This record gives sequence, structure tokens and C-alpha cells, in this order.
Amino acid sequence: MIEKKDMALEKAVLIGVITKDQDEVKSKEYLDELEFLTFTAGGYAIKRFTQKMDMPNPKTFIGTGKMEDVRQFIEENDVGTAIFDDELSAAQERNISKILDVKVLDRTNLILDIFAQRAQTSYARTQVELAQCEYLLPRLRGMWTHLERQKGGIGMRGPGETEIETDRRIVRDKIALLKARIKTIDKQMAIQRGNRGKMVRVALVGYTNVGKSTLMNVVSKSEVFAENKLFATLDTTVRKVVIQNLPFLLSDTVGFIRKLPTQLVDSFKSTLDEVREADLLLHVVDISHPNFEEHIESVNKILGEIKSGDKPTIMVFNKIDAYEAEPLEEDDLETERTEKHYSLEEWKSTWMSKVGNNALFISAINKSNLEDFKKRVYDEVRDIHVTRFPYNHFLYPDYNYEDMGK
Repeated sequence: MIEKKDMALEKAVLIGVITKDQDEVKSKEYLDELEFLTFTAGGYAIKRFTQKMDMPNPKTFIGTGKMEDVRQFIEENDVGTAIFDDELSAAQERNISKILDVKVLDRTNLILDIFAQRAQTSYARTQVELAQCEYLLPRLRGMWTHLERQKGGIGMRGPGETEIETDRRIVRDKIALLKARIKTIDKQMAIQRGNRGKMVRVALVGYTNVGKSTLMNVVSKSEVFAENKLFATLDTTVRKVVIQNLPFLLSDTVGFIRKLPTQLVDSFKSTLDEVREADLLLHVVDISHPNFEEHIESVNKILGEIKSGDKPTIMVFNKIDAYEAEPLEEDDLETERTEKHYSLEEWKSTWMSKVGNNALFISAINKSNLEDFKKRVYDEVRDIHVTRFPYNHFLYPDYNYEDMGK
């Protein structure tokens, strides 16, 4: 099911709705993210369509008039893909495909496709395949032309099943097989985690594309794959890191995203065991992103879902080198000054001041404030280690800035 291919960029249109729960500003943010997802998957968006409505149309997601606009644009510009910002039901997907006569994807399908491209190890590929099968199961009807009832007549009477029932059974069997395979690998990984002894475990968590892998490379002096695209990392990477003379384990985990498909949360729960079993979380945030506060909320929500929301956490605000406040002229009396006009120093005096010692401001790529980061992590890991081994406190003195790079 999973194939990794290098393809030319596909032309796509993006479609979203503006509702009472999702205003115009939020809709634009989601479509910006959807455009980045489309680029990551190997496509480029040539136009966006949005429609104001109380709730999405249960048959075609958007209204018939807007759907006709989309169809005309697709026909005139030779577009091959229509991507919707929300998850479509099987019926919606079927109806839209008939009208537009092009490939129809929703946000979930797009994310699954990116995961399929990015999966490197057999474990990640198995997890993605399981998510794909669970997504596919309710959508089998109408996906292929051969899914029609078998004809009756001579030789076809008696107990039997339709082709769609046969395909559903095959997919269900595949899901059971994949779950059994994941269970086996989970046991092996649990043994591996057990063999790491009592070393303190630190996990990097955060929204996708905030710089977790770059930070991992800088701190552990390793070569974890890092790229300015969404979901560059799928497989959890664990490295032994030594800051001054204190060793601990640092793991880089899969990034989170808003509207993360349920199938992926479920199938990747085992990958997130590294987060569940960590002693300390480093919540990395891209402070240069205009919606970084929403990203923090999304990550905290998923951490709550995997019962890791109450773990000791250090907030690491990354990419300070790329942060730019929106300019506001001093004599501009009309424009209201909001958070987007704040300087970094002003941000530090907002709710971030309540985080206190647990808020760090760094640039992993430029190595800015990296010594402060190392000291803070060293202090926290040392406290956890000394609590676990009370007689070891004399082994780890206070952090010494003169021993840089050790």
C-alpha cells in the first residue's frame, strides 16, 4: 500500500469553509497550513475557495453554486486534485468526485499520504499502513468500479457475499494482522527501553516543523534528518547525550498538528511511548510562527490524550533569529496594538513570565543561547538523577560555563 515516489508537483485547489466555529482569520490559517501540507506531499495550490455557511453541506461539503465555480476553474486550468480542509465522509467524497471528476482528498488523506512518503523503518510503515486501512474501511463503497453486486443466475445462487463485503473482510483481516505486528514490535521496543537502565529520559515534543530535529542534532552532535517541511521525522530517534559529565537519553518524536487524524493518533500511540515514559519533556515552540500560541494548545491537548500533560516540562521557544514583530508606526492612532506587534522582550513579560525558569529562548540553527539551554537541562536532569540515586549528588557539580561543549 505504501510506495515512496518522486513526482512532479501536482496542481491542486484548496477548499475550506467559514463557520461560526471557524471564523475568516482561522480559516485562512488552516488553509495556509493546508497549502504547506500540499507542498510537502508534492503538490502546489493554484487557488483557494472558501464559503461562509452555518455548517458544511452533508452531501457536498460546500454549496452547489460554489461547487460549480470549483468545477469550472478545475476544467479551465487542467487541475488534477481538489483538497478539502476538513475530513470528508464517504458519501461526501463520492458525491464530490462525481461532480468534479478529479482526485478528491481531505486533510486526513493528505496527512496520511505525507506519512506514507516519510515512513522509513518497517515499524513506521506498519503504523502508517494501519492508519490507512482504518481510514479506508468505511470508504470502500464506490471507490472502485468493480464494487458492484455479483450478478445472480445459474451458478450464483446460495449463500455468498458481495464484492464489497469481500473487500471489507480483506481490509479487516489486514488491520488485525497489522495490529498483531505492531504488538510484537511494541514488546521488542519495551525490552529495548528496559535495557537502557535507569538513565534519565528526556523527550523533545512540539508542533511539526518547529526545529526539534535540528535541536537534537546540535545537542547530541548526531545527524538526525531535518528539513523545512512538515513531518520530516516520523521514527523516534533516541541518542545518549552527555552535558558536562552528566549522561541522559534524548528522544526526538513525531511532530503534532491541528486536526490530527484520529487514526494516526491511535496507530502512533506506541511511538509516543517515548513521551509517556520520559522523565522530562522539552516542549519546542517555533516563536517566529504567527500562530505559535495555538500550536502550544494543540500539543498540550495531544499530550493530555496520551496522559503526559502533567510531566515536568521546559518550554523551549526556538527560532528567535527568525522572529519579527509586525511594524507599527508611532503616529498610527487607528491601528490597535496587539500581540503581533510585540517584541521578544514584551512577549517575555506576558504569560511567559509565569513559566519563569521553565521558559528558554534559543535559536538551534544559529546556536543562540545554547549554553543557557544546556545549563537548564543539566540542572533539571541532575535533580531527577539525584532523586533516583541519592548518593550520586557529589558526582555532578553545578554547571560550569567554562567547560563549554563538554
